[in-house]
Amino acid sequence: MSIPNSDMSHNGNIRHVDSLCSVAEIEEIDFSKLLDRPSLLNMERKRSFDERSLSELSVALSPRHSSRNADNSSRFFDHPEYLFSPGRRSFIGTPRSLTGFEPHPMVAEAWETLRRSLVFFRGQPVGTIAATDTSEEKLNYDQVFVRDFVPSGLAFLMNGEPEIVKNFILKTLRLQSWEKKIDRFHLSSYRKVMPASFKVLHDPVRNSETLIADFGESAIGRVAPVDSGFWWIILLRAYTKSTGDSSLAELPECQKGMRLILSLCLSEGFDTFPTLLCADGCCMIDRRMGIYGYPIEIQALFFMALRCALALLKQDDEGKEFVERIVKRLHALSYHMRSYFWLDFKQLNDIYRYKTEEYSHTAVNKFNVIPDSLPDWVFDFMPTRGGYFIGNISPARMDFRWFCLGNCIAILSSLATPEQSMAIMDLIESRWEELAGEMPLKVCYPAIESHEWRIVTGCDPKNTRWSYHNGGSWPVLLWLLTAACIKTGRPQIARRAIELAESRLLKDNWPEYYDGKLGRYVGKQARKFQTWSVAGYLVAKMMLEDPSHLGMIALEEDRQMKPVMKRSNSWTC
Repeated sequence: MSIPNSDMSHNGNIRHVDSLCSVAEIEEIDFSKLLDRPSLLNMERKRSFDERSLSELSVALSPRHSSRNADNSSRFFDHPEYLFSPGRRSFIGTPRSLTGFEPHPMVAEAWETLRRSLVFFRGQPVGTIAATDTSEEKLNYDQVFVRDFVPSGLAFLMNGEPEIVKNFILKTLRLQSWEKKIDRFHLSSYRKVMPASFKVLHDPVRNSETLIADFGESAIGRVAPVDSGFWWIILLRAYTKSTGDSSLAELPECQKGMRLILSLCLSEGFDTFPTLLCADGCCMIDRRMGIYGYPIEIQALFFMALRCALALLKQDDEGKEFVERIVKRLHALSYHMRSYFWLDFKQLNDIYRYKTEEYSHTAVNKFNVIPDSLPDWVFDFMPTRGGYFIGNISPARMDFRWFCLGNCIAILSSLATPEQSMAIMDLIESRWEELAGEMPLKVCYPAIESHEWRIVTGCDPKNTRWSYHNGGSWPVLLWLLTAACIKTGRPQIARRAIELAESRLLKDNWPEYYDGKLGRYVGKQARKFQTWSVAGYLVAKMMLEDPSHLGMIALEEDRQMKPVMKRSNSWTC
């Protein structure tokens, strides 16, 4: 049994997508074909930003950027080649009729801010720091986070600048093989783990630079970066799709790096489920938030990384073994997630009527979930038409919270069936006020508060209700929503979200997150000039202007993994 490598196929009948399409035009596109389209690098293709800002940078600086961190290796103006790249096409004097659109004023500012975040190692750009906000104490915001760099990497790929991504992939690959030790405990399995972050240290005496990686031993709460390896594989596949160049992925080092990641997450333990067991703080929600067990974000990223690896692994002696293991895991994982993590109106009603203490393989309530544990809010939140993947499930426990990243990745990876993908979009439209509000998007919904907050978060003052990970609104999620909207043929939802963001993001100086039930207030501890807030906006804009970019970050449905659920779909209720 094998899964065909859909990434390598090509359909020559896909019509050209102009730089900017109307909503009506986008809705007519067959988006499944875009996923097969090789997005070969074209340095002359239309850009998503007005480059006049780049030339103006050499003349005058914005006051808020005039002070630079002395030890910040991302000094943008020390590398003028990134101001005037010969491959870029200027919009100066270009008639509107040729480009098809006028860039939003925010776009040029966003590119300026993104380029200021570049980190250089021995003269080469290797990533972007988390935030360029110099008004607050650094903490770990002056590091390059693997997770945070993904939207930055996608922005550079979409803009025809793949070298930055290539350098990042190779540098993190070298860090993967480092020996790791926390306190007195040597982590042998960590030779397979990608770092959570790294930074460049400068020695002015020796005039040398050194990379320092963090694998969780320095992180707040000492959390393990489970998702870093998955994002790394996903970005490697995006680079390959964007450039049409498979030579990077075929390097022995990259092949070995993928196999090391896979050998760790495919290893067998005492689990009876195909999902991946994780502790709190293992992903974007990197503080205690009650996501221990089998969080949807990790399962969706796991599924997507497996499918990307399937397309990238060589069919040699070592690769074949992993391909076979991946295929088996994908089939089991898709069955499990689509059957047990999926919630719609009918399934909620079934759980409400569950019997408990059932024994044998014929049990309907397989996880022995007590109906009385159903939270009151979920009955009002669940529309008649719509559905979503819940946050977690394990014996006698279902976390019914909505998590944005996991559901969007489920759509992009085709973990969600086409019907489930449409139901997720139906839910977002039906619950727009709750999930988008005044600043998209809620990282999770609803917030936990009072006694539950004290128990679940350990009284975490940063994760108070409707703040940070506890129901906060994160602009970075714009790119994931936009990609999901384009794939499901619902670009009008993304356009509405982007317009909301454009009303606030720039004048608020690109915050990390927003607080409040509607996302009305800048987060109480949010850093300004947060790089992935900037990059997420740029990626969302570029995808709407050129939907063919979707191919580098989305996977079409695998025909061999047919839906196994027979119960009625939510939209026919």
